[in-house]
Amino acid sequence: MSRKRALIVDDSKSARVILSRMLEKYDIDVDMAESAEQSIDYLKENRPDAIFMDHLMPGMDGLEAVQAIKANPETATIPIMMYTSQEGEVYLGQARALGAMGVLPKQVRPVDVSKVLYELHLLPDHRDTEEPGLASVESDPAAGRVVAAPPASTNGAAAPASVDWGRRLELAVKDQSADLRRFVIASLDSFAARIISELGDAAPTRKPVAESPPVLPPAAAKPGWPWALAMALSLGAAAAFAILWLQGHDEIAQSRSQLAALSASNAELKQNQQDLNETIKDLSSALTAGAAPVAWSEPVPYGEAPLDRGRVDTLREVLGRLEAQGFHGLVKVRTSAGAFCLTGNAADGFVPAPAALPVSKCDLVGNPLDDASGGPPRPSLAFANLVASIRQRTAGAIAVSIDGTASPRPPVPYPARSETLTAGDWNRAALANNRVEFSAEAAASP
Repeated sequence: MSRKRALIVDDSKSARVILSRMLEKYDIDVDMAESAEQSIDYLKENRPDAIFMDHLMPGMDGLEAVQAIKANPETATIPIMMYTSQEGEVYLGQARALGAMGVLPKQVRPVDVSKVLYELHLLPDHRDTEEPGLASVESDPAAGRVVAAPPASTNGAAAPASVDWGRRLELAVKDQSADLRRFVIASLDSFAARIISELGDAAPTRKPVAESPPVLPPAAAKPGWPWALAMALSLGAAAAFAILWLQGHDEIAQSRSQLAALSASNAELKQNQQDLNETIKDLSSALTAGAAPVAWSEPVPYGEAPLDRGRVDTLREVLGRLEAQGFHGLVKVRTSAGAFCLTGNAADGFVPAPAALPVSKCDLVGNPLDDASGGPPRPSLAFANLVASIRQRTAGAIAVSIDGTASPRPPVPYPARSETLTAGDWNRAALANNRVEFSAEAAASP
């Protein structure tokens, strides 16, 4: 089978290199283009099996390039996956409407790459259709276990039933251990059968003498090493079973520890959300009464773009209340990045370190999402659309400004580093610093 070939179109050299390394691990040849115009020229002479297209580039942007490629009958059948930091259902719908198959985020994990390659038919096997195990979790005191938290319902509809991720993980580890045991047993049985067969073929055969019955060798002369070999194989199998059981037990214990840490983080996020609701509850009346500027903040989970998802919903709620009260003024948005204790590497991506890991063992203390931007945070399409719509509806009476200037000191101090400081303690402070701060200030009366 010939090797598959992919084309990466991105004006960022580091983004091209990171994705190319991931694709090459799957024996996929990679070609690169620095701009959409260069990719159009490339396609005049080449036909890759798939294209990974960035969105924001100098000159022709990614969506315009997708439209041009799909409009050409010679290149219309090439599958295209947007490889960009842009997210949100609105952007995904626009990309698919123009012909792209989906969106691959730049803060990508290896498992996401494999699933995308299955979708693009660049890998021969069937893809795993199970949902990724990254979900908020919370404790269930009544059942004495940790379960996945159902998504919040915004229209009063009942949330889907909780999923016991701890139980699922434990069953998966047990199934894997059982498969390994069966493999070891089958290998040992095959090895023993082959040895016994070779011994039988090598043993000399004696023709029976007609005038006298065959004489059997004395019992003492029978070799005993095959039985010793069988005993050694049995002991080896028992040792292998013990090792597999210990490994499975350790993995289950580590997974339960990580789920407990996620549960604690989720509880903190829920408490922060409650505090936020209390802060904005009487925001409109306070500003209308001429009070001082009102400010509040909202944490941003690691790996999420600051001006997206929950922060868009928060700003939408606040702007709606301000508009209903006839507010005139400025809403300021300021982002702050937390420095997380992470494990991983630049090629495969970074993830928050296990809570019990010493901070001195971290592979990186920082925030790759903030470091990769190299400037003010880029708002998501949903955030930009919200800001534009409120400015248009209120004829400029309500304006929104974004400030991504790094603060000289973090809003929440980090704990002093020591030999006993763990990643869990450090990342709690990092999460508190990884946030978006809002403030609303009424315009001066003319």
